[in-house]
Amino acid sequence: MAAKPHHIHHHLLLLLLFLLTTTSISAAPTGPIKTIVVLVMENRSFDHMLGWMKRLNPSINGVDGSESNPISAPKVPPRVHFGDGAHYVDPDPGHSFQAIREQVFGPGNDTGLDPAPMDGFAQQAYDQGGTEMAMDVMNGFRPEMVAVYEALVGEFAVCDRWFASVPSSTQPNRMFVHSGTSHGATSNNPSMLANGYPQRTIFENIHDEGLSFGIYYQDLPAVLFYRNLRKLKFINKFHAYDHTFKDHAANGNLPNYAVIEQHYLDSKNKPANDDHPSHDVYQGQLFIKEVYETLRSSPQWNETLLVITYDEHGGFFDHVSTPTKGVPSPDGIVGPDPFLFEFDRLGVRVPSILVSPWIKKGTVVHGPNGVPFLTSEFEHSSIPATVKKLFNLSSPYLTNRDAWAGTFEGVLQRRTEPRTDCPVQLPMPVKIRQGEANEEAKLSEFQQELMQLAAALNGDHLLTGLYERITKHMTVREGIAYMENSVKRFFEAGFSAKRMGVDEEQIVKMRPSLTTRTSPSIDHP
Repeated sequence: MAAKPHHIHHHLLLLLLFLLTTTSISAAPTGPIKTIVVLVMENRSFDHMLGWMKRLNPSINGVDGSESNPISAPKVPPRVHFGDGAHYVDPDPGHSFQAIREQVFGPGNDTGLDPAPMDGFAQQAYDQGGTEMAMDVMNGFRPEMVAVYEALVGEFAVCDRWFASVPSSTQPNRMFVHSGTSHGATSNNPSMLANGYPQRTIFENIHDEGLSFGIYYQDLPAVLFYRNLRKLKFINKFHAYDHTFKDHAANGNLPNYAVIEQHYLDSKNKPANDDHPSHDVYQGQLFIKEVYETLRSSPQWNETLLVITYDEHGGFFDHVSTPTKGVPSPDGIVGPDPFLFEFDRLGVRVPSILVSPWIKKGTVVHGPNGVPFLTSEFEHSSIPATVKKLFNLSSPYLTNRDAWAGTFEGVLQRRTEPRTDCPVQLPMPVKIRQGEANEEAKLSEFQQELMQLAAALNGDHLLTGLYERITKHMTVREGIAYMENSVKRFFEAGFSAKRMGVDEEQIVKMRPSLTTRTSPSIDHP
């Protein structure tokens, strides 16, 4: 069947945006923002974290308690209403591709429904984890329970229509943040996680146009899932957060594009601060407070934008319908069996906050308002799309998706000078979890993915039995030690190769650490 004329027009416009974007000779920020800091938290929906902020600002598209989901379960009313009693969550709710389809479209799994009914969260959670999990996903935090967010939402901008890029789990969505595609991934692909995803990223566009970027990591830099970032030429872009972030900020040395990564594994000495269940949201709030206060005291504050978002909703309820129409595939790659997903709809809405002295107090950003396309939405590809605009990058858009995604530079253009009344400190959050981290717990799915990356960096990923060891036997305590050693070996080998004069386009390929300690070889990208 022939495409309708307006569809042809839409696709032609996307093609023009994707290709005809090379009018500038070199990049230079076009406005006051010279430093963009990106922090991606884990696995919480907008309503779960920020929905009750509507009590403080009625213009936020949040919740009032009338929202509900049907449920069929013994001794449970036929409808579960959304409450404000969120607390420590363990175990982790469902957020696989199939689980999300059930949550968004209900038990019928009819993906053709428009708008999406968003009425399957309670039932899917009950089917997976019983009544307690159903109640967990149907509750959100009162503003005072997430006091850091309460302050940031009141002082800066909250985006109440920002969606995950893919209706799936962590890694596919994190891929979109810096590259506008997951290269066809809709779930954990051990081979791709080990070999690295090949797509071009915003990091390369920034680097190639003479601007700077840096990764401030705590456990392991998950951006190394992008294969190209493993090249020797980028090895000095990686910094241990605890040793460098505050120093770089205090001395005005933060790069143009800074990505901050969290503690992804939960230990007694270094609690996880990524908000991924079963981690304590209190630790995530402390971490964001620290990042904000570090930036606020930096001489670069007046030229800084901090973007806080979440990779995906983690199985928690959200009442805003997931966009199912007019979403372009990034690159034409179709996802694997059994779903053969065409990347033509988005994931569930997630919390997103924009922080800068150039943002008016109490701003609520409802959406891109039909720009650049009538169907455009804020989603993770909005980050590279906005970076391209703010930094005047001459390179083409990365994919059709970031060419389509809404951009948020407008929120920074409503003032003629930076604010001087931004708080220097944020309030202390409320401790939620009782007790300490369980270091003997088995790894979560996300942590297993990170461990597969650690194995690739360490040269162990081809060893027989390692995948089973990671997925079935490795504890958090063992994982922390293994990850720390892997990162240390990889970077030591990389710096050694650079000193030897190895071509910087190449990638260090380690020999297995579990069998030998011999020298690394060099792998061509």
